[in-house]
Amino acid sequence: MNIIETISVTYKYPDGTIALDKIDFSAETGEIVALLGANGAGKSTLFLHFNGILKPNNGTVNLDEHVVKYDKESLSKIRQMVGIVFQNPDDQLFAPTVEEDVAFGPMNLDLSKEEVKFRISKSLKRVGMDGYQNKAPHHLSGGQKKRVAIAGVLAMEPKIMVLDEPTSGLDPKGASRIMKLLYELNREGITIIISTHDVDLVPIYADKVHVISHGKIIKKGTPVEVFRDVETIRKANLRLPRITHLMEILNKEDQISFGDSYPLTIGEARRSIDKYLNSNLD
Repeated sequence: MNIIETISVTYKYPDGTIALDKIDFSAETGEIVALLGANGAGKSTLFLHFNGILKPNNGTVNLDEHVVKYDKESLSKIRQMVGIVFQNPDDQLFAPTVEEDVAFGPMNLDLSKEEVKFRISKSLKRVGMDGYQNKAPHHLSGGQKKRVAIAGVLAMEPKIMVLDEPTSGLDPKGASRIMKLLYELNREGITIIISTHDVDLVPIYADKVHVISHGKIIKKGTPVEVFRDVETIRKANLRLPRITHLMEILNKEDQISFGDSYPLTIGEARRSIDKYLNSNLD
């Protein structure tokens, strides 16, 4: 069942520029869905429709098979269900301390002080930031800020977590930690939707991929289905995963044949090469 979907969503900026053009997007309960697109493709604008920050000019957004409404009470419920983590955590962290920042959302739910404290502690432990309650957010590293921003969303106990470029600005080790955390949260029941330029991570973590270009979804499917369409990927100003590009080069130089679909991960590449070598040795 689709926990979230947009149906023919169109959004225009005040100057008349069409940012989203009849977007059909969906994520099923429990999935990790990646939204791929170049800068300016419409990724962030689409994400802001998921919890009612933006309202489409045409089309609808559905959550749990209910059409999103934009009155105050409805938006409050939507924002408990759908949490957004922005690309730059400095746009999200504003309180003097980590504890106060994570507490902001739960305190606006009229919860008891005990419940708020419990959620703060639980969320910070979950992201590996326990013990940082009294730290000032601006004294944290980029990866730590990102985890605190995620903790602030977790404290709202959402069903869906939407992350705009979650690995942006992080070194490879920091990026890997964030993606591992998101994978674990997904296994615990949270539907994860991410936008990313890091196409190498997509085949490892994503169940489904949408490619957006100039405000339109131009391809959707599994990572294999999407990256098999090399022409569309490059048309969207994206690239293949590095291992896939390497396999493409080998295939074009007639050094090795992989059929209709290039491997997407190192493990797949190793199995394909072993199969090729074994068949040729025979």
